Amino acid sequence: MAALPDPGALIFDLDGTLVDTVEVRIEAWLATFAEVGIPADRAHVARLIGADGKRLAKEVADVCGRHLDRGRAEAIDRRSGEIYDRLNTDPRPLPGARTLLTTLSGSDLRWAIATSSRREQVGASVDALRLPRPPLIVDGSAVDYAKPAPDLLLLASRRLATPARRCWYAGDSTWDMQAARAAGMTGLGMTYGVASAATLRRAGAATVATHRALQADLRRRGLVS
Repeated sequence: MAALPDPGALIFDLDGTLVDTVEVRIEAWLATFAEVGIPADRAHVARLIGADGKRLAKEVADVCGRHLDRGRAEAIDRRSGEIYDRLNTDPRPLPGARTLLTTLSGSDLRWAIATSSRREQVGASVDALRLPRPPLIVDGSAVDYAKPAPDLLLLASRRLATPARRCWYAGDSTWDMQAARAAGMTGLGMTYGVASAATLRRAGAATVATHRALQADLRRRGLVS
């Protein structure tokens, strides 16, 4: 990270980056596909976590020769969110996440959460972070196309009043890194989800870090105390 220019703002993915909810997401999707009669492979679903839910539904259906129009994909995505809400009863912050975000909240460095999840799916996970004040959240319902499209990240940068090229986006999936690259942002890969460091780098991550390493780097730059 030392070779990167100072960030003007930080944007974070939520599931698998700030909270340990990836396995719950996978279980919710598998239950949804079973409910609607679409065969789904767990490893395939795991690789798609973090992508736009409508895209995820379509890709899994395509494998078994089922075509989903946009309306049907939307309905399946929404149902997955409902099941996820029922299963996500005890989300846990990932190591160092709460300390980093609390430190950022007390600094002048702007930050936000940008997640492909629908608005109604983020509350329990954000509450689990126990932050001193509510964060700026840009969720998947705010854009027509979520990750890997850059729309979500670009909207977050506008709401932070910071040019995209000066934003760092931290995420745990290949979709996060592809979205960051498409938005012209610096992608920070975090190996808390299903993707390895090598996979994240291949997807465009400028560097791979932990929350503690990121906080140490920001302190070295004099951006946080």
